[in-house]
Amino acid sequence: MVGRVVAVGAVVILVAALGACTTGRAERTGALPADRNTEVIYVALGDSTVEGIAATSAEHNYVSRLFRRLRGVYPAARVVNLGTSGAISADVVSRQVQRAVKLRPDLVTLSVGPNDITGGVAVADYEKNVDTIFRTLTRETRAVVVVNLLPDLAVTPRFRASDKREIVGALTVQFNGALARKADAYAVTLVDLYTASRAEVPRHPELVASDGYHPSDLGYERWAELMWRHIETRIARR
Repeated sequence: MVGRVVAVGAVVILVAALGACTTGRAERTGALPADRNTEVIYVALGDSTVEGIAATSAEHNYVSRLFRRLRGVYPAARVVNLGTSGAISADVVSRQVQRAVKLRPDLVTLSVGPNDITGGVAVADYEKNVDTIFRTLTRETRAVVVVNLLPDLAVTPRFRASDKREIVGALTVQFNGALARKADAYAVTLVDLYTASRAEVPRHPELVASDGYHPSDLGYERWAELMWRHIETRIARR
């Protein structure tokens, strides 16, 4: 019962944080080029969901799906996927973010956090790492930076019937709170996959792969769709 109260209270806090970010600086980021002939460089950072684990092929992960949409606007666009299975936020700091900077990206997406949660990383340490990532990208690149809130791990088959469900659910909210705070602080575009996952995964189990954890091809397509809605708004008008 205590776990449930904590989880519900945390959800309320997250909703309030999202409302603050929606009206804050995160909605006033830069733009992708107006010139459709520009060689836009898209760099993806993060974990196994970025690499595309459980997708039937690399073409079906959310990064590839986003890139196809981006190339529909910018035919000369290029993508570099630096996502690595098992990565935690500290790995993005030490192994990915400086590689991204050197590529001089126009667009960067970030998805990282579930491995921090399951690996016992403290929320404060996660928030510090996210701060480093956002600070580096916003100071050392001209990129539009987009990050997604973590989907609710508690609704996945792996945790839904587990005795860890309540704590994992509460931690997901706490980690998302850290993401929301830092997205607002650095004017990073925030995509709410958390609310979508809570509403859709229980009704559409086909969004989750057979491993009970990662997105399926359909799940990655939905992920890309939600991300693209926000990226599309960052495209400058001609």
